[in-house]
Amino acid sequence: MSTEGHLDGSEVARAGLLARRIAEAVHDVVEVRQEVLEDLLVCILAEGHVLIEDLPGVGKTTLARAFARVTDLGFQRVQCTADLLPADVVGTNVFNQREDRFEFRPGPIFANVVLVDEVNRASPKTQSGLLECMQERRVTVDVHSHELARPFVVLATQNPVEFEGTYPLPEAQVDRFMARLSLGYPTPAAEVDMLRAHEAGDRVEKMEPVATAADVLEAIDIATRVVASDRLRSYVVALLQRTRQDARTELGASPRAGLMLLRAAKARALLQGRDHALPDDVQALARVVLAHRLVLAPEALDATAEQVVADALAATPAL
Repeated sequence: MSTEGHLDGSEVARAGLLARRIAEAVHDVVEVRQEVLEDLLVCILAEGHVLIEDLPGVGKTTLARAFARVTDLGFQRVQCTADLLPADVVGTNVFNQREDRFEFRPGPIFANVVLVDEVNRASPKTQSGLLECMQERRVTVDVHSHELARPFVVLATQNPVEFEGTYPLPEAQVDRFMARLSLGYPTPAAEVDMLRAHEAGDRVEKMEPVATAADVLEAIDIATRVVASDRLRSYVVALLQRTRQDARTELGASPRAGLMLLRAAKARALLQGRDHALPDDVQALARVVLAHRLVLAPEALDATAEQVVADALAATPAL
């Protein structure tokens, strides 16, 4: 595999064209704000998982299905409930009587795009079963490891208004998500267009692929080779330290948060047509990458994690 800094213009242009094709195809079917779609594409190219926190019925499932459809990637959906077991997600060994041996039956996590719906309704045991999948990109069952597909992205949703029967996501799992996004309600005009487009049936089923898994993997490889300077890395670390030193936080951004922010910044630079990342890329993504990782102090009653990140950006000089 090529190393960072060896990009030519044709590679950057090819990745940018791929991203535009995917975005246009998805936007034709799903009513989603352009900046949200761009943040999702950034996470895909940076091989990061996404936590979508939003109200019911705003198109979270449709967005995940549409992305998998236009890229011709394998898609699976897991509906989380209190009785969902880890084996229901990762798979289990089943005894084959004919061959007198156990064989592994993979679960829905063995897909390229996995929608984990209402993840905070699953028990802590099942939530913890996702950790290895998301971080190590493999599954271990009865001491045997099974590699997951590439590309691999978990799109997890949680509903912020229904707290009954839910379990708070542990900090260790929240930290595995590169970004937290929110779709929000469409504008009235956009909602009218959505009703007109979808009243005849499911438009996602009629979507045609505009890319392949190989195309996506190539773009991911190109994103890893976007240049990030040591000064930019120092800027990212300075932002992290600001969140840790803020009196309003009990838990600041982790080193993993900084790594994910840097990867996301490189992916955004690629989508902007550049072979190098800038502070602008870090600043544009800091809120969606860092805010959900912060744990506020109990006495910070009027503060929000987004405010802490915004203040860190304002107080930290760029390059």
